[in-house]
Amino acid sequence: MCSGMSIVVSISLQQLTLLDAAGQIIQQYSVSSAKNGVGQERGSYKTPLGKHVIRAKIGANQPLNTVFVRRRPTGEIYTPELAARYPGRDWILTRILWLSGYEPGFNRLGSVDTMRRYIYIHGSPDSAQMGQPGSIGCIRMHNHDLLDLYERVPVGTAVAIQP
Repeated sequence: MCSGMSIVVSISLQQLTLLDAAGQIIQQYSVSSAKNGVGQERGSYKTPLGKHVIRAKIGANQPLNTVFVRRRPTGEIYTPELAARYPGRDWILTRILWLSGYEPGFNRLGSVDTMRRYIYIHGSPDSAQMGQPGSIGCIRMHNHDLLDLYERVPVGTAVAIQP
């Protein structure tokens, strides 16, 4: 893991806190974790707990509200009209911070592997409610908050997801 900054996600507070190397708060953001609660298993649509690391940063230089599917920009820009055309879509917008578990048997490898579950910190439509669970496993953020976080953290940043 990268020394320096770290991230703590509190499920109970629905809050992401960015900390400096001394553990001092740099910034706090409202987030939305999984509506199914917390859990490690593939297919559970739950947010995994424990120690993670940012394995990849995806979307640099893409416009605000860029739509991603399978970690690739689709060429679409999210609008309410686009949302109305695809009502069942899970919107992953603007940037992706792809997480990898750090604890073998708990959130790494096998059926509990965070990275193979495609768990991200990612942007969401402005209409997405933050401060309450609503995702299908990922940590959702407002796009402007995500842009701020994305610019501050390098690959390798430690991420602790706590109850």
